[in-house]
Amino acid sequence: MSQIVDDVAADVETPDDAEQRRLGERLRRLRTERKWSLTELAEESGVSRAMINRVERGVSSPTATILGRLSGAFGLTVSQLLDESLEHEVPRATDPDEARGVQRGATADSWTDPDTGYRRRPVSSADFPADVTEVRLPAGREVAYPASAYAFLRHCIWVLDGTLELVVGDAVTRLGTGDRIELGEPADVVYRNTGDEPTRYVVVVVRGR
Repeated sequence: MSQIVDDVAADVETPDDAEQRRLGERLRRLRTERKWSLTELAEESGVSRAMINRVERGVSSPTATILGRLSGAFGLTVSQLLDESLEHEVPRATDPDEARGVQRGATADSWTDPDTGYRRRPVSSADFPADVTEVRLPAGREVAYPASAYAFLRHCIWVLDGTLELVVGDAVTRLGTGDRIELGEPADVVYRNTGDEPTRYVVVVVRGR
């Protein structure tokens, strides 16, 4: 009896497993649409062929840095790459007394970096003309994104709680609660929390200038 229960439990897909599977399907579909082989995507993104294969099969969850490299290769924002895998849609209320287009905080989707615990939650829907994302970065952690992830973008960072050390190329900027910064030309970027408490910030991304 115990063995049967164990076997059934092993077959049940957890929310994390489902998210991982959907991201793999999304990545494979994007690659197929461009008629790229695994090797070609690896060359475009700088992510190993083996890692891409594991992500596509849903057996490995990519880090934030890997997502940044893959999104840059496809000419997408990280939010756009994740959007279908998170199944993020703004619900429409059926009650006329309810505001339309409201997304309740309790139902909001999020994605968490398996290495650092960095968590990003989309605030805007896929149809909104800008990507608005809330990020929580645990104390003592950092996340790096390559310049390729910003090659076609402009973005603004607004710190809501805590402190954030931003390394853009060789320049280091320290931001506190309420501070904002707009980034210029594409460069490698490291988001670093050197404090003792989690940092929460918002990233607003738009295409072009």
